Amino acid sequence: MLDDRRGAPLGLVLSAANRTAMKLADAVLDSVVVPRPAPTRGHPQHLCRDKGFDYPETDQAAQARGYLVHTARRRRRGEPAPLRPWAAAHHPARRWVIERTNSWHNGYRKLRIRYEKRAANYQGLVELACALIVYRLCLFLG
Repeated sequence: MLDDRRGAPLGLVLSAANRTAMKLADAVLDSVVVPRPAPTRGHPQHLCRDKGFDYPETDQAAQARGYLVHTARRRRRGEPAPLRPWAAAHHPARRWVIERTNSWHNGYRKLRIRYEKRAANYQGLVELACALIVYRLCLFLG
């Protein structure tokens, strides 16, 4: 799932539970429903992600789409300190936004446990839940 900074779902890809997130990174970035503004030097498009996407292939895919990538991860032992420590502090990756959206999905009883046999039916329910989440965010936050 791809969210904006408020937690509104922008794109969604449904896959098997045993697929790694790294293999779906291109599909998630391409699944954005709302057209995003073109990135400029003054207003770049930031992409905050977790350690599961910290691979050179996903970095190249995000940079090819014009994103400035921020990965939430700690330094490994022996890894040098970043050259610009203020850049990570200014735009830290925030995993809690995705976790909050996942908890909003768990509020829908039909989505907690997947009872549907067909993936298309389950994806339709998840997309309906995403539409309701966006509606509620627009209603309360404007």
